[in-house]
Amino acid sequence: MPHLAPSRRHVAVIGAGPGGLAAAMQLAAAGARVTVFEKDAVVGGRSRTLETPEGFRFDLGPTFFLYPRILAEIFASCGARLEDEVELVKLDPHYRLQFEGGPTIEATSDVARMEAEIARLNPADAAGLRPWLAENRRKLHAFKPVLERAFGRAADMMGGDMLRALPLLRPHRSLDADLRRHFKDERVRLAFGFQAKYLGMSPFRCPSLFTILSFLEYEHGVFHPIGGCGAVAAAMARVAARLGVAFRLDTPVERIALAAGRAVGVEAGGQRHAADAVVVNADFAHALPRLLPNAARRQWPDKRIAAARYSCSTFMLYLGVAGALPELAHHNVLLAGDYRRNIHQIEQGELPDLPSLYVQHAGVTDPTMAPPGHSSLYVLVPVPNLKHGADWAAEAPRYRALALARLRALGLPDIEARIRCERMVTPQHWQDEFAVGHGATFNLAHDLGQMLVFRPGNRFADVPGVYLVGGGTHPGSGLPVIYEGARITAGLVRQDLGLDALQGAVA
Repeated sequence: MPHLAPSRRHVAVIGAGPGGLAAAMQLAAAGARVTVFEKDAVVGGRSRTLETPEGFRFDLGPTFFLYPRILAEIFASCGARLEDEVELVKLDPHYRLQFEGGPTIEATSDVARMEAEIARLNPADAAGLRPWLAENRRKLHAFKPVLERAFGRAADMMGGDMLRALPLLRPHRSLDADLRRHFKDERVRLAFGFQAKYLGMSPFRCPSLFTILSFLEYEHGVFHPIGGCGAVAAAMARVAARLGVAFRLDTPVERIALAAGRAVGVEAGGQRHAADAVVVNADFAHALPRLLPNAARRQWPDKRIAAARYSCSTFMLYLGVAGALPELAHHNVLLAGDYRRNIHQIEQGELPDLPSLYVQHAGVTDPTMAPPGHSSLYVLVPVPNLKHGADWAAEAPRYRALALARLRALGLPDIEARIRCERMVTPQHWQDEFAVGHGATFNLAHDLGQMLVFRPGNRFADVPGVYLVGGGTHPGSGLPVIYEGARITAGLVRQDLGLDALQGAVA
């Protein structure tokens, strides 16, 4: 795409999720006039904070904050310091893994302690930890350049960085099969493989590349932002506003305005807002068919979007309860006794009858999340997405009871009597209230056929002037990866609008 003459370019950003906020910050710092259009009354998208009249606070979506280096670099590029804007607490242990009816693992970055934790499950497997860390250190170093650049055409797959990374990627292996080279005990492999759930995938199908997810935890730590992950989104919006970004909340965008096949702005609130570029941070599967006509999307028509493979969904309970709950760690993962069956049921579109469970009890670290003497519990159960057709109006009461019953395995037999406020989010709610396509909370699946050049590109090839950012776009889902994607997208917009040339002239 040719460079346009440098000037005060206007960029419209659709959606104030983490990717949209990160892109807006960087583009404003580069000299663009930026307007963010957000359909809701708050920023953050799925990383927003839910607050109740009783004084309880919950993260809506992400609760694990990993690899803050990327976001710190984005803040620095915008003249701010992440540590001045958000208080990040490094957790130790990271989380507690409970094997149903069996032992627990207190996961930690302390290698000697983690070896001792593994040895309690299988003494021989403890020797595999350091070689696994070393191997994944090399893997991340090799693949990092691939995650930091755009993929817009087939030739991009033949870059030198990609060819150097291939020997370490082992694309023919699943994540679990790759772990088997270091750990023979399936429970130990689950401790390093359940993180595939961050992508809404099974460790038995997820590509082996994604062992780097658990590696990031052990190499760089797991953090909690005081106030929850929503506090990070609020800080990003503050920095963006200081840079001159205009926020139009409660303003859904109806469509992207086109002229001669190119994006020229957005239509929102009954008005057309001219723009030189449009960055779409809304959920790909939900938003693109609404924002752009099918005829304009040659590579991603409705038929291809409908036929794409999507992640699982989640059934959520946000519970404000009485008491301090010392039985729980900050992050708690209950792994179903028959984990393979649990995963198989989700993949077949069945609601698991004895599901795995994740529970965040942020009050262990952060007293701001609940009133004194109370706790905020975030309860997540992986379930199939809506393409499998569950009737959640009928299933929700039963699944609520099942989730509460599963909390007994984490040492909370009387939890229902202690509930003081409650909110439930089902896959249907994810789709209808939070605009998540098919309720697939982790976006497009991250299998090999939907990664890199096969994933929607940061520069949307079908319509000049349209750019994408978010979990459904390269490089993929998860907060640090979305932030990296925002760097790629902002770089492309700067390049195409001549903002880099303008900055150089000003400097």
